[in-house]
Amino acid sequence: MLYWIIIVIEIAEYVYGQVLSLLNVKASKRPIPKVLEGIYDEASYRKQQAYFRANKRVGFWSSLISTIATIGVFAFGGFAWADELVRGVTDSEILRTLLFMGLFGGLSWLLDLPFDVYDTFVVEERFGFNKTTPKLYIMDTLKSLALGIVIGGGLLALVVWIYGLTHEWFWLLAWGVTAVVMLFIQYFYSVLLVPLFNKQTPLEEGELRDAIEAFASKVDFKLKNIYVIDGSKRSTHSNAYFTGWGRQKRIVLYDTLMEQLTTEEIVGVLAHEIGHYKHRHIVQSLFVGLLTTLVTFYLFGLIIDNPSIAAAAGSSEPSFYVNLTVFSMLYAPLTMVLGIVSSVWSRKNERQADRFALEHGVGADEASALKKMSAKSLSNLTPHPFVVFVSYSHPTLKERVETLDSRL
Repeated sequence: MLYWIIIVIEIAEYVYGQVLSLLNVKASKRPIPKVLEGIYDEASYRKQQAYFRANKRVGFWSSLISTIATIGVFAFGGFAWADELVRGVTDSEILRTLLFMGLFGGLSWLLDLPFDVYDTFVVEERFGFNKTTPKLYIMDTLKSLALGIVIGGGLLALVVWIYGLTHEWFWLLAWGVTAVVMLFIQYFYSVLLVPLFNKQTPLEEGELRDAIEAFASKVDFKLKNIYVIDGSKRSTHSNAYFTGWGRQKRIVLYDTLMEQLTTEEIVGVLAHEIGHYKHRHIVQSLFVGLLTTLVTFYLFGLIIDNPSIAAAAGSSEPSFYVNLTVFSMLYAPLTMVLGIVSSVWSRKNERQADRFALEHGVGADEASALKKMSAKSLSNLTPHPFVVFVSYSHPTLKERVETLDSRL
């Protein structure tokens, strides 16, 4: 019975994703809202529609292949075969887990790789976004793999070690260790991880820094660390973000953002980021993430030794790695529900941050910046309302502009 439940979940998850995609494709042909008119001229609009469809095609094939592979491996005893394989290699549960997860993690990576390469060097290149060279792509890939092995593999090994010490309190101790790692990574993200991929330089003295510091002082926001990141070496897409807390608190601007926006518009964008900090959204997000992780570990702890879980995958006896794999498949519906709740909550936070910018006199500047960034990124301006509800972390551009511009 559990065997068929898992297959139904995998198929339903794929169908659900495709329904959302089709709804967005259909909605993309709707007229652009009046408040957003002028973002695209006729030629740019045709280009945006072509870019949107190209991305959807890549997503469709990537999702289809991944789903077929997952169901195929599960249905035809791939997990059971791998279980027997690693049991024949070592008696260590830690090493078995690393080998098992590494095998299927590597398979998943290999399946995704052609689509990622195509997206970067064909789709993004065709529409003028890609700046990544093959050499840089290879280096990024190798670094990402190394980080995944060191951090992900190290944490997984530690969690399995805890499982070997105690089954009763495994879920709580494993969560505690994971929480420490999450906090450490978030605190030192810009100091330890970002430099592996990008160069960060302090924003030089001048008009822009003066304007940012003046606004920060106006809203009583202590800000010393303002950095510029060389995002242009990979893409023309732009961004700005707030990271860390305490001494590691910093605002990071993409160099592409500085090229595309005026000083006033950049201040408007950063006002939004400061709004997140003022409303304690960063701390709230961290708390929610830790709470979600705790619930996940608790639920996994309930079935970690259940032989019927392993039997569903064709294994003769339970193991940490097989039960974890099956649990992740059974957990998918709850992940979907939590994702919807997270999206609703995230959009609420984004509205608060936008209102913060409006209340401090830079709402129109942020609205202007968002329009420019959307135009440069060929963003879809007419997403389907249901897709927005279940999966968008931000309100639509139409809603944000109407919130930000008090003249509307």
